[in-house]
Amino acid sequence: MPVEFISAVHTDAGASGPAAAGRSGLDTDHLRRYARALDDGGFDHTLVAYHSASPDAFQIAQFVATHTERIRPILAHRPGVVFPTHASRALATLDRISNGRLTVHIISGGSDEEQRREGDYLNKAERYERSDEYIRILRKVWQADGPVSHEGRYFRFEGYYSDVKPVNGLVPISVGGSSQDAYRVGGQQGDIFGLWGEPLKETAEQIAAVNAVADAAGRPRPRIWVSFRPIIAPTEELAWEKAHRTLGVLKDQARNTELLRHYRTTGRPANVGSQRLLDIAERGEVHDRCLWTAPAVATNAAGASTALVGTPETVAKALLDYVDIGCDLLSIRGYDPLNDAVDYARHVLPLVRQELAHRATTTTHAA
Repeated sequence: MPVEFISAVHTDAGASGPAAAGRSGLDTDHLRRYARALDDGGFDHTLVAYHSASPDAFQIAQFVATHTERIRPILAHRPGVVFPTHASRALATLDRISNGRLTVHIISGGSDEEQRREGDYLNKAERYERSDEYIRILRKVWQADGPVSHEGRYFRFEGYYSDVKPVNGLVPISVGGSSQDAYRVGGQQGDIFGLWGEPLKETAEQIAAVNAVADAAGRPRPRIWVSFRPIIAPTEELAWEKAHRTLGVLKDQARNTELLRHYRTTGRPANVGSQRLLDIAERGEVHDRCLWTAPAVATNAAGASTALVGTPETVAKALLDYVDIGCDLLSIRGYDPLNDAVDYARHVLPLVRQELAHRATTTTHAA
């Protein structure tokens, strides 16, 4: 599969720091401009994130699809919020509207408190079990030629049928996480598996864990998606100066953010992915070529938060390091989202693609 780039849409012009998860603003002019910048800049996919307080992700994904030509929305979706029969129809409809560009990213939920805001009181292990069942239902409905029924642990229905089907028969399904439950569901069910930006060694270990599950299940290994927050500048010195300015902003935001105040009073975050990032940060601030963990510390690892810092050439080489261990979906979004996306499109994406094209040509000639 070709190496592809993922970004993430932002519904207003605010910076993307720890406060972003709790922000509920919607500026449609900004969203349209942002989505088109990603489309024009050569990004392949863009994540439409989910949070209980944010604008509705389904409607944001439709907005992105109808205001762009080629970029593929990755819709984050919580199984505990929408019944799977309705979700199968809604996702197929959105896939039709986007002319087959949709991917759905199943998020089982890393915070009990956040889940309970929308009435979901299952524990983490149960949420992953439910996600597994949910994905099976989605595919059963999409592939059905007639009415289907289901009786499982979490869902039950009789004689359901949808007139609308995805353009290509199925909508690709992404799963993410860093726990054994996530590896199990992702390996058994995911077309794509998402990871946060850890050092190369740890990332390779996680990929191996997911692949082992897929192999045991006798299904294709999922494509691997890895996420970073690159900070680039014309020189290494300027890049690190910019990085430390960004860190200062993140710390200021953290002091005034409800989410981070909660973490300070309750200790480490509950989800394994955030715990792993904080553990890695304790072992060192910079790993491998230019992976910087300080933003994860500043935000208490509230989401994908590690950075790649350096010139575009350094960051491109770092991304290629991850390609070399099996990541073919590279998620890069900045803490200054729109301006960073434009800079990545101009200075990072072309370097990575040029090197990959050179490798392909060299391999072809050698053969």
